[in-house]
Amino acid sequence: MVSERSLEVLRAIVGDYVATREPVGSKAIVERHGFGVSAATIRNDMSALEEADLITAPHTSSGRIPTDKGYRVFVDRLAEVRPLSQAQRRAIEEFMAGTNEPDALLDRSVRTLAQLTGSVAIGHLPSLLRSCIHRIEVVPLSDRRVLTVLITDTGRVEQRIAELPRVLDTETLEQLLRDLNERLVGKLLQDAAEVLRDVDEIAAPEHHDLVTPIAEALIDQVLANKQYRLVIAGAANLARTEGDFSSILPVLEAIEEQVVLLRLFAELEVRDHDVAVSIGHEHDGTPLEETSIVATGYTADGGDARVGLLGPTRMDYQRNIAAVRAVARYLSRVLDEPTG
Repeated sequence: MVSERSLEVLRAIVGDYVATREPVGSKAIVERHGFGVSAATIRNDMSALEEADLITAPHTSSGRIPTDKGYRVFVDRLAEVRPLSQAQRRAIEEFMAGTNEPDALLDRSVRTLAQLTGSVAIGHLPSLLRSCIHRIEVVPLSDRRVLTVLITDTGRVEQRIAELPRVLDTETLEQLLRDLNERLVGKLLQDAAEVLRDVDEIAAPEHHDLVTPIAEALIDQVLANKQYRLVIAGAANLARTEGDFSSILPVLEAIEEQVVLLRLFAELEVRDHDVAVSIGHEHDGTPLEETSIVATGYTADGGDARVGLLGPTRMDYQRNIAAVRAVARYLSRVLDEPTG
């Protein structure tokens, strides 16, 4: 067991290393932090931290840097989350205001996070198959082309263009819209595809050729909500902050492919929408072993999803936790309100 003072030394090392990107020595700790003890005493504390595998020497210099285990102790026991300033909170609300549409709002959210933190911001919408259909519209674009519009009770809007084999007259269109809305409004998305596949139940036989491409477009719109959707912003931040491009190349590839990120996001234990942090080798076996992920949940009416950050293990955990928490609370406040 390391002493409480040694843990405070660890806090100082993490803070200085995040700020300077340079290994931290005992002399710097004495000069920058008010421990009231000698450099020799600090060196003893640093030895205890090194024996506990909380700090390590990157080379033969006297300076030390935190290990993944050290960052974990810092996050779990030592990090005091600094609240965002009023200006930062106002910036979040102003940048994200103006839309309640889930896709657009999530896109604004991750761009806001990336700008606030200088990290890679990540978010996803939940699978919305538990949402219900609020309304269906079919808008003529030309004699044989229509725009199908599916609106969910969460405010999500899906649009597709359908090509028709012949002209759809106004009377038939109005009847088709009545039939579609009568059968589909209020139904769960996961049930709507089955209804749409039964063209006999939607329209009279003489209109099957017209209804079929419209139904196929609507099925595509329903199934578009089947998977989680990942939105990423700020990948260039990683390239700007990390000088060793050989080490970040696998990370950038993982960001582009998204599969690993999606799995790691899903595996994070986010309890009661608290902020969860995964660090370095906790991503064992992935290209992200030198990164940390800070994430939390937000609530949309169609289900739970997550928003967070990815960056080097040497990140400002206190600032990033506060930023992720603030953005997630805004998303929950806006998206958890049913559409009228």
